[in-house]
Amino acid sequence: MLAAWRQFSRAVTAINTLTGYLSGVLIVICSGVLVFEVVVRYWLNWPTDWEIEMSIMLLIVATFMSAAFTQASRGHVGIEVLDALLSERANRWRNLIGDILSMAFCLFIAWHAWKFFHEAWADGKMSNTAWAPKLWPAYLFMALGMTMLSLQMLVQLGDQHIHQHREDEE
Repeated sequence: MLAAWRQFSRAVTAINTLTGYLSGVLIVICSGVLVFEVVVRYWLNWPTDWEIEMSIMLLIVATFMSAAFTQASRGHVGIEVLDALLSERANRWRNLIGDILSMAFCLFIAWHAWKFFHEAWADGKMSNTAWAPKLWPAYLFMALGMTMLSLQMLVQLGDQHIHQHREDEE
């Protein structure tokens, strides 16, 4: 059972690391799209209609797909002053409760993002702009990102439990 957990944990972490780095590439591509828009719009006087929306879509994907990578390194905002004020035991409980509540929130958002994805896919929803791209890709990556963030939190909770269980045995 422990070996299966370790494989699951490594797989989730590997996927989240890959998507974290790919998100960085998407941000660079987004920057290129915006530079292209500035050049063609202001220097060449070409009309633009897809560049801003493409950039928004790329940033949505990058944001949601990098969230689990950030969580893996505990890079999200935390209240570090409490670490110094509370005892080690109190901090463990605070972190455990915070992680569980955060995971519950992320699961709630993931569930609704999957519903939005299904609705956009089934109904063929499109943006109300001249370019009018389909909305399901943005919702898909929101749902995937929040699901992977929830799985990363589950991995961290499980690893923390295993680590504490081993400390208790020693």
